[in-house]
This record gives sequence, C-alpha cells and structure tokens, in this order.
Amino acid sequence: MTARKRHQQTEVLVRWILIGLSAVSILTTIGIVLTLAYETFEFFSIVSIVEFFTSHRWAPVFDPPSFGVLPLVAGTMMIAVLSGLISIPLGLGSAIYLSEFASKKARKIIKPILELLAGIPSIVYGFFALTFITPLIRSVAPDTQIYNALSASIAVGIMTLPMVASLSEDAMMAVPDSIRQGAYALGSTKLEVAIHVIVPAAFSGIAASFMLAISRAIGETMIVAIAAGQTPNLSLNPFQSIQTMTGFMVNMALGDIQQGSIEFKTVFVVGALLFVITLILNLIARIIIQKTREVY
Repeated sequence: MTARKRHQQTEVLVRWILIGLSAVSILTTIGIVLTLAYETFEFFSIVSIVEFFTSHRWAPVFDPPSFGVLPLVAGTMMIAVLSGLISIPLGLGSAIYLSEFASKKARKIIKPILELLAGIPSIVYGFFALTFITPLIRSVAPDTQIYNALSASIAVGIMTLPMVASLSEDAMMAVPDSIRQGAYALGSTKLEVAIHVIVPAAFSGIAASFMLAISRAIGETMIVAIAAGQTPNLSLNPFQSIQTMTGFMVNMALGDIQQGSIEFKTVFVVGALLFVITLILNLIARIIIQKTREVY
C-alpha cells in the first residue's frame, strides 16, 4: 500500500469519526426535543392550555390542583432582569477598562481573577446568597423574607458577570488598532474612543455576551433553588420569596411523585417552556448579531 493511499484512508476515517461525533450531538438534541414534546402533549391532553398560560395559581400537588405557570415565568424573568442589571453594566465596565485602560500587567492579573468567579460552583453562590447577601439586605430592609428574589438575583448577577466581561473584552480587543489610532489622531480622548468608537464597533460581540448572560440567568438552578425560595408568587416585589421554573423542576425531581402522573409531567412541560424561551432568546441574539456585525 502506497503512502498516498494510506493518507487517503486516514482522511476518510477521520471524516467519518467527525461525522459520527456530530451525529451524537444532533441525535441527543433530537431526543431531548422529542421527549419534551411527547410529555408536553400528554400533559395538555389532560390540562387546558388556556389555564396553563392564564391562571395565576401554580399548585400541581395540591387538591384541587392548579396549573397556572405565570408565577413561575414571572419569578424566572425577575431573576433574569435583576441579575442583568448587575452583570451587564459591571461586566461591560470591566471589559472597557481591561481593553482600553488597563496595562498589560494589570490585565494579566485582573482577567484571571474575573474568570475565577465563573469557576465557582453555583451551589456555593446559593449558600453565599443565603448566608451573606440576605442578612445584608435584611439589615437595610428588615421586612425582607429570608428567601427572596433580590438576594438570588445579586448572586446570579455576580456569577454571570465574568461571562459579560470576558466575552465583551474579547470582542473589543478584536477591533483593529488602526481604528483606535484614527480616532486618537482626530483628537479623541481614551474615554471617547472607548465609548463612541470601540463599543459600537464591537457591539455584535457585546450584545452576544449580554444575551448569553441573560440565558444563563434564566437557566440557573441551584442559586434560585437555595436562595429564592419555593413559593410560586406572581409578584414584582424582589423582597418576597418566589419560585422559578428551574427551581420548581429541582423541587419536583427531589419530591415523592409517582412516575407517569400529571404531577410528574409538569416537570417536562415546564422544561419545554424553558427550552422555548431560551430558544427565542438565542434567535433574537442571532438576529441582533447579524444586523450589527462589523467585518474588518
């Protein structure tokens, strides 16, 4: 066998291995979607879809049961919005500093520290919120419940901050240096270059980091399960206990429920709704990136 033929056979083998690995990912995704779709169909064959999306009470294990998902959606969105108010400005500010103002030595020290926050397990953030952030909030607002949305949101915001900072900084560093030098040549200050030139030029990458952080906050499980509480509460008061979609799924999975029952199927239907919300956010992020992408 010639060397050329062996090389061709190796290429074919590698190609099929890569195709197989790609197929595993695709088949796994299809399997998840089909499982969620089947269980969701079974659920809605028993429970009215109108009740599911319009009722304000979520009590699937009570008698009589109620299956209004709005309290879970409201709790999830509250966590996502409040955590975004923390992670997005702080993360973007950190990225601007690291990209435009920090020296190389400072960047080598600060960026690994920021990224270290991303390596901390979420359950640690949950106990940190419960034992440190909540007492701090209660010292200022004594009426705050022990389990509350604000404490969980702050912890989720801290956890997603490195994602915003790191991805935004990478996007800004990718902007060609000639654009900076051109702005400086026109008399712009460092702050003006950062705000009016670099951030707009890297906006597609920055927007992607924002959407990833929000999606991560929506899908966060352990922090909200520990710190936010287990009360499906349709309220915009961040000082009260709430329950998110992921928090409910954790509590139901750990509970004593019969497999195949309507209570068991609520885990899948809530998971399917969470999947759809995340998919919509990713599609929105994709549209924003395509419309704002700059090619250099």
